Amino acid sequence: MEEKEFRRTDGSCVISEEVISSIASAAAVEVPGVAGMAQRPADIRGIIGSAAARAVRVLNNDSETVLDVYINLKQGARIPDVAGEVQRSVKVAVQSMTGKPVTKVNVHVVGLSLEDDKA
Repeated sequence: MEEKEFRRTDGSCVISEEVISSIASAAAVEVPGVAGMAQRPADIRGIIGSAAARAVRVLNNDSETVLDVYINLKQGARIPDVAGEVQRSVKVAVQSMTGKPVTKVNVHVVGLSLEDDKA
């Protein structure tokens, strides 16, 4: 009897940069001291994409992911503390949801929100 060889083919999973932007944006706004996301300098993806894509730039290849996150801070927030927490939060969220290693998270503080929270 002739043996037939069965080949197993593993598929691939492609995660769009817009999904990674959404994950990073959601993680960043959860950090205390962040008033919201800010628009990054204009490029073609920033003009066409969603709000999350306009606030986060993703440089993605097979071995690493580099993120640039643009945020506005609340009045009275310490920039080094908030920026460090945004870096940690975004890196953990993106790595745990996508399985891709995040090598850098660059935080750009674009503005300051002077309005008090009305809770």
